[in-house]
Amino acid sequence: MFEYLVRRLALMVPTAFLVTVGVFLLIHLTPGDPAVIILAESYTPEAAAQLHKDLGLDKPLPEQYARYMGRLAHGDLGRSLRNKLPVTQAIGERLPATLELGLAALCWSLLVAIPLGTIAALRRGRTVDVIASGVTVAGISMPNFVLGILLILIFGLVLRALPVGGFAALSDSIPDNLSRLILPAIALGTFGAAANMRFTRSSMIEVLNQDYIRTARAKGASRLRVVNHHALKNALIPVVTVVGLQIGAILEGALVTETVFSWPGVGKLAVDSIFGKDFPVVQGIVLMSALSFMLANLLVDVLYAWLDPRISYA
Repeated sequence: MFEYLVRRLALMVPTAFLVTVGVFLLIHLTPGDPAVIILAESYTPEAAAQLHKDLGLDKPLPEQYARYMGRLAHGDLGRSLRNKLPVTQAIGERLPATLELGLAALCWSLLVAIPLGTIAALRRGRTVDVIASGVTVAGISMPNFVLGILLILIFGLVLRALPVGGFAALSDSIPDNLSRLILPAIALGTFGAAANMRFTRSSMIEVLNQDYIRTARAKGASRLRVVNHHALKNALIPVVTVVGLQIGAILEGALVTETVFSWPGVGKLAVDSIFGKDFPVVQGIVLMSALSFMLANLLVDVLYAWLDPRISYA
């Protein structure tokens, strides 16, 4: 297992390198000049030329990339073009809010998906199964920004039951923090809940038809024991794969969700930086997102061996 982990970690290096190349070229070749946004009303060609020189944007792209990689090799992601803060600090200030939202969305996804998917599999073809399948299709089909707007309309404007946006630190007020967390967490986690429910149901149906399940039933094991001790653990292997990808995709979904709900996380920072042509911040966020995907996939592979002892990475 240790050698496998070392190999996987080593493979992350060239992958991260390719990510840096792709995002660097994509950002710098898109139309738009950050000097126009930074200087705003004080923009003049002379001021823009001086700003380009100060920021190093007047250099050829290969030289700019070489400087970027040189800083990155020392753990320096650069500084924001807008507020001059180090990129690591800018992301670090927003990261707790995104992690809180992502964890809440993941918990919502699993708490809904696994019980309902299991019940739907046990009552295959019945009313509960039909309703669960309908909810799954609706959850997968509806974009999170549409669901977010509907939640704001229903629970915020019509029922006036929950705040429709903003953020309150957990250390300042736990009730206010949780009340503002509910709607964005549901909007971000519903797609994952629908996908997980679908995989849980199909995997559970397949496992329940295995020979060892029939043997357990023939030995007189109760239905609850058969499901909890024999079927569920093996049925969760495909679900773990999907959940691992969802963990890596939390930042991707947060781009829209945090913007809709004015949630001050990394996703909203990424959107603001893209529109503001803040190259270093966008590059840092994309690199962090890529690393989160790779680490999530590695964690999934490790969990495989725990869920199914037959799987070995020796």
